[in-house]
Amino acid sequence: MAVADAGVRPDPAFLRDVLAGLALPQKAIPARWFYDRTGSELFEAITRAPEYYPTRVETALLDAHAGEVGQLVGAGRAVVEFGSGSSLKTPRLLGRVAPAAYVPIDISGDFLRASAAELARGFPDLPVLPVEADFMGPVALPPEIQDLPTLGFFPGSTIGNMGPGAAVDLLRGMAATLGQGAALLIGMDRIKDAQMLERAYDDAAGVTAAFNLNLLHRINRELDGTVPVDAFRHRAVWNDAAARIEMHLVAMRDLDFVVAGRRFAMAAGEHLHTENSHKYDTRGSRLLLAAGGWSVTAEWTDADGLFGLLLAEARGEPIAP
Repeated sequence: MAVADAGVRPDPAFLRDVLAGLALPQKAIPARWFYDRTGSELFEAITRAPEYYPTRVETALLDAHAGEVGQLVGAGRAVVEFGSGSSLKTPRLLGRVAPAAYVPIDISGDFLRASAAELARGFPDLPVLPVEADFMGPVALPPEIQDLPTLGFFPGSTIGNMGPGAAVDLLRGMAATLGQGAALLIGMDRIKDAQMLERAYDDAAGVTAAFNLNLLHRINRELDGTVPVDAFRHRAVWNDAAARIEMHLVAMRDLDFVVAGRRFAMAAGEHLHTENSHKYDTRGSRLLLAAGGWSVTAEWTDADGLFGLLLAEARGEPIAP
């Protein structure tokens, strides 16, 4: 198989997911593959778009309540951030919870190391121990923190990118990764007006569209693809029955292309499903966390009820009634 970047082997999981997803009757590729370096940078640009309220609201909640989080969890924990990205929100938490170490986990290694180095400059006395990993599976934490209590940090409502079953599995995996006595601070977007949601995922400047289309560029670059990127259009739509925003790439004409030596076709109007972003009301968010092995100990939201920030503790094995 020829590879676009000579001498660089494609990620076997990326290759597997793309080939399997393009062979489905409803074509779909998991959203985790958005995040090469370019995708990570584009997502950070999305968070600055005027229509994208989650980052602004969650940041304000952290500014207002991180001190309370610190009081509730106590000093000396290792803060473990799942999907850390640029870690832009992280200083707001680290500056208020008196941590003993910070462990950012991200799938995009170059972006992770650059962000970790930048954060370390702002906290010169704090051990910063980046881990390049896919947090959807088990993650081995650095040995330096094995004796420390942990505080998981999962902002951005990233939990919404998974269906409820996968989200529960992830939450259980987080509890196992973080260990005995763990706490978790998690951001969860709320159900709200459909138009507001759709604007947030289809900004006027087209940044989210570029982020979505970058997945096709990545396929072409890393998997020797011939996907005609300019023949696709970004689409974001609210699915009320499933309580989620869906992102799609829509073929604007009949297409025929190759990925890793395999040929695929799409008809005009056919969709490639690239992301879900599930939204939860207060009861739904608590139920999801409970199913994942966590008990909510505190919850904060903004005045308009757009977004929730929840603090939970690992419950261990559930006790039968």
